[in-house]
Amino acid sequence: MKWIGLCAMSALLVGLVVSNTSAQDMSFSIEETGQAKAPAKLGPPSKTLGEALNLYENKQYEEAAMLFHKVATRKTKDVRGNVQRGQFFLGKSLYHLGYYQSSLNVFDEISAKGPSHLFFGDTLQWLGLLASQLPESSGIIEKVGRYGVGALEQFKETEGTELYNQLLYLMGRYLYEQGEFQQAIDIFQEVDPKSPPYTYARFFEGISFIRMRKARPAIAAFRAILEAVDKGNLKGVDDDRMKNLAWISLARVYYTAANQPQSASDAGSIDGKLLGQSVEAWTRVQQSSEYWLDALFESSWAFFLADEYARALGNVHTLYSPYFEDAYYPEALVLKAVTFFVNCQVDNADAVVAQFHDRYDPVKTELDEILVENKDNEAFFEFLQSVRKNKADLSPRVRGIVTTALSDRTLLRHLEYVSILDDEEKQLSEASDAFQSSPLGGQILEDTTLAKSFAVDQAGDLARGRYNRLIRELQELSNQVDTVELEIATFRRGQIDQELQQQMSQAKESTGGDVEVDEEHQLWPFDGEYWRDELGFYRQQVTNRCTR
Repeated sequence: MKWIGLCAMSALLVGLVVSNTSAQDMSFSIEETGQAKAPAKLGPPSKTLGEALNLYENKQYEEAAMLFHKVATRKTKDVRGNVQRGQFFLGKSLYHLGYYQSSLNVFDEISAKGPSHLFFGDTLQWLGLLASQLPESSGIIEKVGRYGVGALEQFKETEGTELYNQLLYLMGRYLYEQGEFQQAIDIFQEVDPKSPPYTYARFFEGISFIRMRKARPAIAAFRAILEAVDKGNLKGVDDDRMKNLAWISLARVYYTAANQPQSASDAGSIDGKLLGQSVEAWTRVQQSSEYWLDALFESSWAFFLADEYARALGNVHTLYSPYFEDAYYPEALVLKAVTFFVNCQVDNADAVVAQFHDRYDPVKTELDEILVENKDNEAFFEFLQSVRKNKADLSPRVRGIVTTALSDRTLLRHLEYVSILDDEEKQLSEASDAFQSSPLGGQILEDTTLAKSFAVDQAGDLARGRYNRLIRELQELSNQVDTVELEIATFRRGQIDQELQQQMSQAKESTGGDVEVDEEHQLWPFDGEYWRDELGFYRQQVTNRCTR
C-alpha cells in the first residue's frame, strides 16, 4: 500500500507540474534527450551561401569570408549541411587571406566534431597546409592526430604526395608525443626519402628507438640521414644542419652504449670500440655548425675515459678561448679538475676548483636575482624578448650565458608563433573598414588576441623552465666541484681510501697525458695567443704523478 501511495503522489505532482508549464517551456533539444542527430545533408544554398561560393570561385576571399561567416553562425536559413559547408569554406577563405590562426580555429572546430561533420575528412588536407604556415606550438600536431593513420591513405595516390608525406610526419610526431614509439616509427619509415620531411622523420625515428633503448636501429636511422644528405636529392632541407645533427646524435648513442655493461661481469667496463666510434662521430661535426662546441665538449669525456688526457684538456682549452666568450661550459672545468686529480696533480686540481667558484658563483647569484625579478610567465616572456633584442640589463658575465640558454630551437619556435600572431593583428588593422568592423573581423581579432595570450604564457613558461634548469644544473656542477675539493683535502691528509690509492699507484704508464707529434702535427708551445685554425687541435700535457 505504501508503494501505491508513493506512485499516486508522484503522478499527482507530475500533473501539477505539467499543468503549470507551457509548451514552450517543455521543449528540449535533441542533444538534451540523448538521441543521436540525423546525419547532416546538403540542401539548396541560400542566396547568401550561393553568393559566397561565387565570390570564392572568383578568389574574392575577403567578401566571401564575411558571407561564409554569416552562414556558419546561422544568420541564414540554410540547413545544417549547408551551415557546415559554409564553415568549411570560411576556414579555406581565411587561409587564403593569410589569417592562419582563425583558419586553424575553424578547422579545429570541424575536426573536433569528427565524422559527424560533412567536411571532417576534407579538413585534414587544410590542416596539413596550415602546418607549413604555423609552428608546432600552435597545436597543429594534436589536431592532425585526431584523424588516425587510416585517414592518410586518401592522399597517397593523389597529386598531393608532398602533402601526404607532410601528414605522415605530423602523424608520427603525434604518436611520438603520445609515447606510442613503435607506431610512430612505423609511420616515420613510410615518409618518402625524396620528400622534405624525410630527414626530420628519420631523426625522430632514431629518437624513438632511443626512448625504447634500442641502439642499433637508432644508429641506422641517423645514418640514413647522412646517406640522404650525401645523395643531395632533398629539397627545402638545411642539409648541413641535419648532417651535423645526425653525427652528434650518433656520437651520443655510441658513447651511451660504450658505458652500458652487457652483463653483470662487465659492470664498470668501457667498450673501447664503441667509445672510439663516438669520438669519430663527434669529430665529423663541422666547425661551422651550431653543434660544434657541444661535440668538442662531449668528446672530452670520451677522451677522459680512454685516458687520452692531453686531448681532453686540449678541448677544454679551446672552449675557453676568446673566440667563444659567450659559450657556457662550466662542466668543462669539472672535467679539468677531475683529470688533474686522477693524475695526482692535486695543486692543479685545487686551482681549477677555485677557478670554477671564482667564475661561476657570482653567475649563480645573479641568475637567482633575475629569477626573483621575473616571477610570472608574462614577466619572463618580456625578459626573454629583451634578451633576444640585446636590451636586457645583464652584466657581461651572464649576458652570453642567458642568451645561449634561451636560444634553443623549441623556444624560438614559440617566439615565432607570437610574431606570426602579431603580423595577423597588423594585417587586420590594415584591412578595409568594412572587413574590420564586420562580425568576422571581430572574430579574427578575438582569435589572434586569445591565441597570442596563450602563446606568450607558453613561451614564458618554457623560458622559465629553461632558466630554472640552467640554475639547477649549475648548482649540481658546483656540488660536483665541492666533491672534488673534498677528495683533494682527504688526499692531502693522507686519509684517501685505500682502493683509490691502489688504483692511482697502479695507474698504467700510458701516453694518455703525453702530447704525441707525428709527420702531420708539430709541437707549438702555447704562449697565451689563440689561433683560429688551431681550435679543436690543442693538446695539454698531463703528467701522471701517482707513481712518483
